[in-house]
Amino acid sequence: MDSIMKLRDCLPAENVVVGLQATTKAGLIRQLSELAAGRLPITAEEISKALLGRERLGSTGIGDGIAVPHARVKGLDRHFCLFARLAKAVDFEAVDELPVDLVFVLLNPDNQPNHLNILSGIARQMREDKVAQAVRMAISPADIYRELCPPDR
Repeated sequence: MDSIMKLRDCLPAENVVVGLQATTKAGLIRQLSELAAGRLPITAEEISKALLGRERLGSTGIGDGIAVPHARVKGLDRHFCLFARLAKAVDFEAVDELPVDLVFVLLNPDNQPNHLNILSGIARQMREDKVAQAVRMAISPADIYRELCPPDR
């Protein structure tokens, strides 16, 4: 990632979830919103509304089974990231039309523009085959976190 904002700066280890079950894109976004709301001073409804609003502009499924739903949200004072590995891939209307099983939720304060640095860093890191493969093979959330946020990144 870049020197300004690293993934580990907004993704604490406790925000890595394994085995999330969803059958639709909207259902997945609702579940992710509920998980995020449990860690933030904003409601699941506000988060879901922001994420679904962004999805209406175009899918955040970036390909290779990876999605990065993101939105600016009022009431946040810092960037927030949540990662989920799904139990079964879900259609996310991704650019390559493949279902998604790895999902990063990125929520950004509405007054901080550098979220694009984080998004591009996530995309760049996950496009490395060995990282996505290691995340898919990892057994525990702690193992996934070590792959996503190694000390040298």
